[in-house]
Amino acid sequence: MNSAPVEVLQVSQLSAGYGPLTVLHDLDMTVFAGERIGLVGLNGHGKSTLFRAISGLTDWQRGSIKLRGQEVGGIRTQGPGRHTHRIVRLGLAHMPQGDAIFPGLTVAQHLDCGAYTRQAWRERAQRRDALLDIFPPLKQLLQAPVGTLSGGERRMVSLARGLMVDAVLFLVDEPSLGLAPKISRAVMDALMRIDLRNGAMVIAEQNMSLLEGRCTRILGMHAGSLKGSA
Repeated sequence: MNSAPVEVLQVSQLSAGYGPLTVLHDLDMTVFAGERIGLVGLNGHGKSTLFRAISGLTDWQRGSIKLRGQEVGGIRTQGPGRHTHRIVRLGLAHMPQGDAIFPGLTVAQHLDCGAYTRQAWRERAQRRDALLDIFPPLKQLLQAPVGTLSGGERRMVSLARGLMVDAVLFLVDEPSLGLAPKISRAVMDALMRIDLRNGAMVIAEQNMSLLEGRCTRILGMHAGSLKGSA
């Protein structure tokens, strides 16, 4: 007898925005353990805002967001980021759009920055070695300042840093943004090699061809609402 799938993320009636602007409109979404979900939509339609709401980074939001059954949403009217550290400790890894790097720090220092929890910090050397197997171009660049790297290499650093912790939910925002097609495919292939264990991954992308055949489901986002089987 098959056991019921484990819900990693359950979003119910979520609305969120910035100042007077409402970006998300009563959105519902469920993500199960083991899934890789593709989230497709044009810029400005709410993909990044959904990730930011899950991370507690929007100006305001209302509705339920449950991470492995624990409420991290609810009504919030101010103080973006006030509770984000607690959400991260519950098992969230959010890799934002763009490089999100510190140009003067080395690759090794960036990876250490990602080892946010006590367990990850104690195991940072082993975790770094595992990620270097997934992102091989970084092996020879550990002592290089990240500001000197190519766009693809910087993106790999940004993603690897976010993968240094044990997360139950990985939110990856536009990993191919600004990259050449060949590099974009290499970055996406690397994300597919991540061992999710009992977790899940949601990848926001504009380029659907990078997600097709790689994801469990692909959802469309338009004007702050999801289209497809959420």
